[in-house]
Amino acid sequence: MLIQLFSKRLGLGLSGLLLTTLLAAPMVQAEKPEKALPALLEFKEWTVPWENTRPRDPYVSPDGTVWFVGQVGNYVARLNPETGKMKKFDIPGAGPHTVVVSQEGIPWYAGNKDKHIGRMDPDSGEVTLFPMPDGIKDPHTMGWTSHGNLWFTAQWSNYIGKLDTETGKVEKIALPRDNMRPYGLVVGPDDRPWIAFMGENAIGTINPHTMALEVIKTPTEDSLIRRIGMSSDGRIWWGDNAMGHIGVYDPKSRSMQEWATPGGEAAGIYALAVDDKDRVWYVETGVQPNRFVGFDTETEQFISVDEVPSGGMTIRHMVFDEKSNAIWFATDANTVGKAVLPE
Repeated sequence: MLIQLFSKRLGLGLSGLLLTTLLAAPMVQAEKPEKALPALLEFKEWTVPWENTRPRDPYVSPDGTVWFVGQVGNYVARLNPETGKMKKFDIPGAGPHTVVVSQEGIPWYAGNKDKHIGRMDPDSGEVTLFPMPDGIKDPHTMGWTSHGNLWFTAQWSNYIGKLDTETGKVEKIALPRDNMRPYGLVVGPDDRPWIAFMGENAIGTINPHTMALEVIKTPTEDSLIRRIGMSSDGRIWWGDNAMGHIGVYDPKSRSMQEWATPGGEAAGIYALAVDDKDRVWYVETGVQPNRFVGFDTETEQFISVDEVPSGGMTIRHMVFDEKSNAIWFATDANTVGKAVLPE
């Protein structure tokens, strides 16, 4: 496989002003009894033929093809959901963490172990490398801007970055404290990224015009937040992996609220996505089989609990696809799957 090196000069951006917001602790709502929560999802899973490669982070292309990475197996792969056929493109040493697909159907992956973001030709597998600047060694989770550029996190490097996909320029935003571990990321329609921090009880956001970082503290000091999502009203939702809460921050009122998940403190909330009806779906990975939990953001009520047929082991990230009305996910049980949602 041919790998091209993107050779244009990398540009470095400096972070702007830092604002830390401290919010009063909201009341944590009582969990709804599990016996009152129905199973609502229809699952289909495809077994990945390359064993023990940690398939993860699927993304649906405009043509319906589903791309995913093998983090341990060092590959990017695609699934044809109609036929079940999969094709693998090897990227030795990259340790790919996630893949996203452009509106033109071009997959881009995060080379988490090789200090780059890669653009892959979807037919030949040819890769163009976009190297990271000094200080960033592990691009992690990525999200598109309206101009086709990529915001991304770098967990262990403790940076948030923005890649210009045309010029290769990387702007990087250093974080104010060591080991904040920026992890999950979602980009709003205003091109503003929202970030989950695993090393601090906080979420954050960056003004895309000034590059100023705001850190917003969550109520519980022991929180560990992996993934983050946005509903159409602009509220920011996240899952607390350590405490078993889902939470929401309203940027308009600058208020925050949390609810205890049905699985309790040991639920191990991980993957999370918001659908087009503003329902939050997330996975409790601290139980086996893993369980999808549904939450209606309008009524602020839990609506369902569904066990994953393969067991899941761990579901790390997932996305909603409007065309298939499904959440797409991959599992440490070596499957790629979809959970079709109720209308």
